[in-house]
Amino acid sequence: MRTEVVDEYRKIFISGLTPSPADRAAADSDVLGGRLKLRWLASGKLEVEATSHVGVVALDCVTIHIRPKLVGRELAVLKMLDYASGLPAFRQVDRLRDLPDSGHDLRDLICLLLTLECEGLVRRGLRRDYVRRQETLPAMRGRLLADRQVLRRFGRLDALECRFDEFDGDILDNQVCVAALHMAARTARDRAVRTRARRVASDFSAACTAESLDARQAAQHLVYHRHNEHYRQAHRWALLLLQAPGFVDLFSTAGPSSRTFLLDMNSLFEAFATRLLREATHRTGVAVHAQESLSRSISRPDGRHYTSITPDIQLIRGHGPSAWRRPVDVKYKLYGDRTIASADLYQSFVYGQAANREETSTAYILFAADRDIEPDHVVLRRLDGAPIARLTGVGVNVPRILKTLGTPHLRPLLDRLLDDLGGRVQAGGR
Repeated sequence: MRTEVVDEYRKIFISGLTPSPADRAAADSDVLGGRLKLRWLASGKLEVEATSHVGVVALDCVTIHIRPKLVGRELAVLKMLDYASGLPAFRQVDRLRDLPDSGHDLRDLICLLLTLECEGLVRRGLRRDYVRRQETLPAMRGRLLADRQVLRRFGRLDALECRFDEFDGDILDNQVCVAALHMAARTARDRAVRTRARRVASDFSAACTAESLDARQAAQHLVYHRHNEHYRQAHRWALLLLQAPGFVDLFSTAGPSSRTFLLDMNSLFEAFATRLLREATHRTGVAVHAQESLSRSISRPDGRHYTSITPDIQLIRGHGPSAWRRPVDVKYKLYGDRTIASADLYQSFVYGQAANREETSTAYILFAADRDIEPDHVVLRRLDGAPIARLTGVGVNVPRILKTLGTPHLRPLLDRLLDDLGGRVQAGGR
């Protein structure tokens, strides 16, 4: 199928297409939820406008590959996923760098990572556990279900209603993997990736089935311990591929079908920045609180609650009402090349006013950048010129940080980031 590539936050026009009714319906409806904007023009061209979501959308007439650009290419996004989730698999991601550049999109790379992890599980031997079953058997096994026997098989001794535990490989750990492998074998664009996933899926299918697996429910029931800890990496890629938004460490959003795979870079960058700040503030006395509401900031005149505001991150030192606080709003926007949007300025100024006790409040906007950028300072003043709020825009050089992950060169970058946010000064240095 014809494939067209568009960078995030960019717009392209595609000509020479013959859209199906489903293609036109996808553009006219909200099936993509604004994650990718499609518009069929009177000239016959398709207008494609990318947002902050990256991945693949397959129409009947064309496959659209939305490519990350601000933080790097697909491998950079995978490293961000690794770092943000707290489950580093840099060795596996780095193995992908040795592949010839065949235009793998993000979904193909995730399919390949899943396959690599599952191949390791097969070599190690698929896990088995006791599974409780209820069956009608000709001979007694386990426990006789007396009530079911009386209601269904009264007076019969050749058919017994039994409940027993069987040591089997048809367990949730393997079911999640095989469901994702089957999806990889169906949806990967690269033929070699599909073939490899199909081969590994056949090994898993000999031990389990996943015909009725609900990925969202499965993600909530997965519990890791010493017997299945080695499945964690495979499950991470599997659940990301299965698009289970209920899994808090993953950032995929469900599309209209398995033909759509879109990753929300806003959510990913927020999680990436949160872990980055937690590592930067380690042993400084400054705590990083993510998504903590300022519940009493907006109220009615009599003090009754009206609504809450929730900064993405708050840097907090101390305890109680007298604690030093700095709200940080995380934005995956191109603020390295333009000024901060008015709506984001207003929002951050409100966060600063609500969280600070100082006469002149302070707030920060943390945004993604592809290079080192000096902090951008903005001051809110009264009509008499007196400052009442300060805002600092701080760029995070994501490509540079990704290159230094796992090395001693990361620490100086974290110290500089914390200095830009005023954290080390308030923490009294290191």
